[in-house]
Amino acid sequence: MMQFFRSIAKPLVLVTAIAFFVWLVVDLSGLSGGGGLLTQTSIGKVNGTTVDLRAFQNEVQEVTQSRQRQGLSLTLEEQAEIRDQVWERAIQEIIFRAEYARYGIRASDDEVAAAIRSSPPEEFLTGTELAPLFQTDGRFDPEKYQAWLSSSQGQAYVPVLEAQYREQILRGKLFRRIVADVTVSDAALWERYRDQKETVKLGLLRLDPGAAVPDQQVSVTPPEVESYYRGHRDEFDRAKAAFASYIALPRSPDASDTAAARQRALAIRQEIASGAPFAEVAGRESADTVSGRRGGDLGEIQRAAVDTAFGAAAMSLPLRALSEPVRSAFGFHIIEVESRKGETFKARHVLVPIEVTGAHRDLLDRQDDSLERLAAERLEGTALDTAATVLQLRIGKLGPFSEGGGVRITLPEAGQVPDVSVWAFQAKPGEHSPVFEGERAFLVFRLDSVQPGGVPPLSSIQSEVEARVRLDGKHAAARSLAERLAAQARSAGAGLRSLADQPGMSYRELEPFARLTATLGDPELIGAAFSVPKGGIAGPVAGQERVWYLLQVLDRSPADSAQFAAELPQIREQVLRATRQSRVQAYLTTLRSLAKVVDRRAEVYLTGAQAAAQAPPPIPVP
Repeated sequence: MMQFFRSIAKPLVLVTAIAFFVWLVVDLSGLSGGGGLLTQTSIGKVNGTTVDLRAFQNEVQEVTQSRQRQGLSLTLEEQAEIRDQVWERAIQEIIFRAEYARYGIRASDDEVAAAIRSSPPEEFLTGTELAPLFQTDGRFDPEKYQAWLSSSQGQAYVPVLEAQYREQILRGKLFRRIVADVTVSDAALWERYRDQKETVKLGLLRLDPGAAVPDQQVSVTPPEVESYYRGHRDEFDRAKAAFASYIALPRSPDASDTAAARQRALAIRQEIASGAPFAEVAGRESADTVSGRRGGDLGEIQRAAVDTAFGAAAMSLPLRALSEPVRSAFGFHIIEVESRKGETFKARHVLVPIEVTGAHRDLLDRQDDSLERLAAERLEGTALDTAATVLQLRIGKLGPFSEGGGVRITLPEAGQVPDVSVWAFQAKPGEHSPVFEGERAFLVFRLDSVQPGGVPPLSSIQSEVEARVRLDGKHAAARSLAERLAAQARSAGAGLRSLADQPGMSYRELEPFARLTATLGDPELIGAAFSVPKGGIAGPVAGQERVWYLLQVLDRSPADSAQFAAELPQIREQVLRATRQSRVQAYLTTLRSLAKVVDRRAEVYLTGAQAAAQAPPPIPVP
């Protein structure tokens, strides 16, 4: 059967071979612009195995184009995220291939063919535009799938399915081998069941050392500070951080833009007043695209749910009358109210936003061009100063900030600015960024310096270390206080609530919870809660946020052993499934952590300024 699949895919293989030959000729000749095959063919290594540069770039391009086909323009952060995902997939594939070889795992042609025949891809079953091709009366039809496999379209797709299913079979065999020895005893199942079903109701006394122990009660000496620093260096480890300068070219609307938006709103009002259908004009002109698709209809809406100015106009405007332009935080509105009842009204509107336009836009475009020409993607460190002088802009300072797409840079004059934290850690000190578009400004950054990661010298974090030493002292003193309070409550047979009238202490009661559904979020507290009988007091227990807790069990409900016995088969299956999944996840995590990875992506993906500096000089024209 596999031979049949391969024979019908020959035309596709031929096309692929031709494409490869063309690429080979072009790349070796240097016509592709990438420097040729002999200059760089690797983007890294995993356990000594090379990751092919061209294959990596092709997959990155595929994912990028897929997102762009969805109408998405990608930021630097998103591009970096795509490269990270493809890189991790490349590492995983190499690791898996080594594991298949180590265990002698193979997928035969017959196994692959049987999988293709009997297990259609998920996208053929539901949720995609392909699914209807294989349905009869809204349900998947196996006969249509088999007929499709024999069609020319299906035949061309078979090599893709073969690769996909072969990998699935190989991984399935590997994972089954990994979990083959997973078992679970009845005692372990009962313990898990009990953790799910046994509940306690808890009274919780919280003692905050910072507030409960006065500063003067704890002394801090220089030897203690130095000793703490030496013994807790890992606590002061800093991530790599960047410092930058920037100039921001405001792109907010001015008075002329506001006047232009109001004039446009007046023109729209006049068009409707002259007989044009409101719905037609709203659909064509309104910046509120959601209501615009409904002819401007907002439906019934509460006054409190809209902008204050809009709400005031909607409550005072005569019914079925067109408003004059009403300015809100979103722009100018032409409003027509259909009905009102109390603080609710039904209305429709056309929204005209206040945007940069006309002569002001022309000015900003010229300034943006100057910003691009004078500073963007330059390597000389004085470019930012020159641009600031020419454009009469203030140079701002930013930093320290850390690396990564999750780091959001927000500036007072520009709002949120994407991509800066990605660019900065690819750039070199003195290098200038491309023009970034913030929420309210265009910006160019200059990377001033990068602070390496590691532990700073004691002299630069002296006050921070002193504060931690003092907090440790308070923490110890607070423990002694909590121990006295616990002994006092036990001897008096009193509740913890009566102790919460001292500084730094608070009391609350929690609704009944089980070990596995506790909202405490601290394993030490959960363990203590189930360690004493009803009425008992546990603690003091150190909380994760460096406070102390005393706990009193107000009520306790044991798990039902008879119910456990009745549900044992289902419980066993659920726990086995979860345990196997955990085993596989731990196995994958270990494989990844042990992999020896050489990552050369930073040498391939340069910033614009770096790429320009490395480009050969232009050939002079005679």
